[in-house]
Amino acid sequence: MNKPNESFDLQAYLTAGVERLIADALKATLKNPKESAFMGRFALAAGAASKKRKASSDSGKHIPAFLIASITSRCNLNCAGCYSRCNMEDTDDEPELQLSGKEWQKVFDEAEEMGISFILLAGGEPLLRRDVIEAAGKRPSILFPVFTNGTFVDERCLDLFDRCRNLVPILSIEGEKETTDLRRGAGVYDKLIGTMDELQGRGLAFGASVTVTTQNLKEVASDEFLKKLSDRGCKAVVFVEFVPVTEDSESLAPGEAEREYLKGEISRLRRDHPEMVYISFPGDEKSSGGCVAAGRGFFHINPNGGAEPCPFSPYSDINVREKTLGEVLDSRLFRVLREGAYLLEDHPGGCTLFARKDEVEAILANTVKESGKDPE
Repeated sequence: MNKPNESFDLQAYLTAGVERLIADALKATLKNPKESAFMGRFALAAGAASKKRKASSDSGKHIPAFLIASITSRCNLNCAGCYSRCNMEDTDDEPELQLSGKEWQKVFDEAEEMGISFILLAGGEPLLRRDVIEAAGKRPSILFPVFTNGTFVDERCLDLFDRCRNLVPILSIEGEKETTDLRRGAGVYDKLIGTMDELQGRGLAFGASVTVTTQNLKEVASDEFLKKLSDRGCKAVVFVEFVPVTEDSESLAPGEAEREYLKGEISRLRRDHPEMVYISFPGDEKSSGGCVAAGRGFFHINPNGGAEPCPFSPYSDINVREKTLGEVLDSRLFRVLREGAYLLEDHPGGCTLFARKDEVEAILANTVKESGKDPE
């Protein structure tokens, strides 16, 4: 097991990363006065939030800049190998068990007070929870990337994005038409392209999320594909490595060679095509001092309120219905993962915690045994 790198300053790394994203976004929106005005105001708010996190860190409590909120388990698509559907299949038919709009508002209020600057809204399909999206739009000091399949972006939704520039749609696409429709369903690609054109026509910033597999790797990292996105107004591309949640999909997961290829292509794209921001998840974790889940850099809240290390590590011993976000970050599961250096160990690549799910399950079982509570 590797020992933590004592010289690595995680807070400085994350702060620099947030500042770079804001700076890149400002450059990308200079031709759009309305968008530039919002990004300027958000940059000030993000600076204030960073100071809050720094003050917390100085007093011995680390607050991450990012939170991932899966606000619903429901989705109208059935994408092949979807980790979200597999992880949340037990809650899909029980929406009454999921957090209400008011409960999500409480989460957003606490996040803002703590200095969390980015809350990624995911699902399921997050636009099925219009109430939560509208509540998020009322908090301009937090940027809410909305990871959506794009099929519910209607006129009312476009108006909301126009009024609330802190809501940034991130459209899920798998590559060109054939590749996208193969995984997401016939007609989805054309709907996505139509949505992009609508967003561009209104001068709205948006990004794209690409699930990277062994089958589409070279296609989605190609200049041809990315130029099409850029020409339609896309400002950021999030490359998410496919994580196999079932044995029959393991062949789709990028291996070491594919990850090295993607890493090299992203470096090239950042150098040669700065008109867009490129983000890789989980990317090369070693460059960031290890995995940043479990509150090191972000954490995840599932639709039922369970706080999890990461969407790919769906284990929880605490719920935001009963505890504050501050207490959540100090949960036993999170503390053991951080302090035990599980996030810093060498591993074959990809998602650290997914690769060590047996160990995470053992930690959770021990936590449950000690507390006498059922896992969330």
